[in-house]
Amino acid sequence: MFRIGFGYDVHRLVEGRRLILGGVNIPWGKGLLGHSDADVLVHAIMDGILGALGRGDIGRHFPDTDSAYKDIDSLLMLKNVMSMVEKDGYLINNVDCTIVAQQPKISPHIEAMKDRLAPILAVEKGSINIKATTTEGMGFAGRGEGMEAYAVVSLIRTV
Repeated sequence: MFRIGFGYDVHRLVEGRRLILGGVNIPWGKGLLGHSDADVLVHAIMDGILGALGRGDIGRHFPDTDSAYKDIDSLLMLKNVMSMVEKDGYLINNVDCTIVAQQPKISPHIEAMKDRLAPILAVEKGSINIKATTTEGMGFAGRGEGMEAYAVVSLIRTV
């Protein structure tokens, strides 16, 4: 048996924050604003996993009102979500993601993101697909006001 989940996340870009995507620090003049490190890619993946498990969303499990998650590395939250995957008797089959950002160029960092995500998701890098696109200057992402990410996750039952 398998299950599929869809995830989405968005964060505003601001000066004075590091830009973290897929657990990778990307050198750039702005970063994403959020209670945690605001890693939109990891947040979208977590929402996809939680959706596939039928366990709500990341706001339910990691509320921004809880000081325990202030500036937390999103990869630590992903590890927590992966413990739910294991507890429920599933494995990640594959993850397909899209990051929407006008700048900076994301493609040079995709392999490093896969390197960070694969061990936590307990999959080979080939089971993770990360794409990046722009909006050709349209909308909030096109104006450089924020970034968004989408993720589709498939799980396979282990028991």
